[in-house]
Amino acid sequence: MAKKKSATVTKLRAVPARQYPDLHEHLERLEREGLLIRVKEAVDNDQEMHPLVRWQFRGGIKEKDRKAFLFEKPVDAKGKRYDIPVAIGILAANRRIYGIGLGCDPTQVNQLWAEAKANPIPPVEIPSDAAPVHEVVYRGEDLKVPGQGVDGIPVPISTPGWDNAPYISAAHFITQDPDNGVHNIGTYRAMIKAPDRVGCNPSLELGQGIYVHWEKYRARREKMPAVICIGGVPAISYVAAQKLNYDVDEFAVAGGLVKAPIRVVKAATVPLMVPADAEIIIEGWVNTEWLEPEAPFGESHGHVNPKEYNPYMDVTAITRRKKAILCSIISQVTPSESSVIKKMAYEPLYLDHLKNVLGVKSVIRVMLHEPLTATQKLTVIQMRAPSQAEVWRALMGAVAFRPAMSKIVIAVDE
Repeated sequence: MAKKKSATVTKLRAVPARQYPDLHEHLERLEREGLLIRVKEAVDNDQEMHPLVRWQFRGGIKEKDRKAFLFEKPVDAKGKRYDIPVAIGILAANRRIYGIGLGCDPTQVNQLWAEAKANPIPPVEIPSDAAPVHEVVYRGEDLKVPGQGVDGIPVPISTPGWDNAPYISAAHFITQDPDNGVHNIGTYRAMIKAPDRVGCNPSLELGQGIYVHWEKYRARREKMPAVICIGGVPAISYVAAQKLNYDVDEFAVAGGLVKAPIRVVKAATVPLMVPADAEIIIEGWVNTEWLEPEAPFGESHGHVNPKEYNPYMDVTAITRRKKAILCSIISQVTPSESSVIKKMAYEPLYLDHLKNVLGVKSVIRVMLHEPLTATQKLTVIQMRAPSQAEVWRALMGAVAFRPAMSKIVIAVDE
């Protein structure tokens, strides 16, 4: 059987201009739309940041009234100051913000995702000296200098008093299938363990692409090259939360979302391509022989997930923009920013599967329940004048579609 090939990376002599908004332009758009709150005072990222933003998800504020926050002067509990602002809620505090990140009205998101999957656009490679994410590079022994390793990144504590460490909640892990070169981009929490060491929780029960790659490298008795992308092009963040087939190169789908090739650049120390317009990149090798304790960490159902043994990454380089912005996602108990992203990503995925793949044309909408279920467990299918057989086909189709999802499925009429 012929091997499937990854999306072709085009390499041009002239450096192509960026044809899509980066994170800085996205924030400017949110501010023009009255959706961004700038906090100019110093705010403690260990105790105050996430709880402050989380209030609007748990305090009865309507979704449409939620805002994005930009903390310009982060400090930690010991008074340490950072030169990297922290942005929270900027990807999906509400559906309108998500739509702005994709450059479309929220009502057009389903159509845009369908077009992106049907018409992926391969990325284009640019040289390192033209890549914004390579403006600052720390590697090797540089990482041991205080403030130049992961300790120089103001990662907020998600749930002060409960989390055992700072976790990068918007950690977009990029890995590559060693057999066919297909890139996977997935969002998995990354526990800060040391200035040159981070954990990874691949959520095996969800059938994540990174675990498929990890198993292949383990069979080869090799460490797995990986990078963590933090912030940058919003489309990369949205693709990282989507569930796509294993043989789909996700850089190309992100290109389909923005209708232009994503600019990529060779990583500084590992054999991978990374988004050239990202804010921060953490590079390294994931061990495939040993696991380490990771968690406890708060989960979507409001309880704390216990400690478990998970992979970890030895960091070999950190690259970033000179004026980098750290993006953090409100995750854990739902509703949250994470659950809004999942709803916007998974609902069109389910609708397309039931209506176009299975051919149940009476399905008109799929809604994934959010509060305390994280969109994972309860699925509601709305149908127009279905036959009894179509109802059962839709129910069974939803149950069988994704591992660990749709444990309870309800069909309703208009």
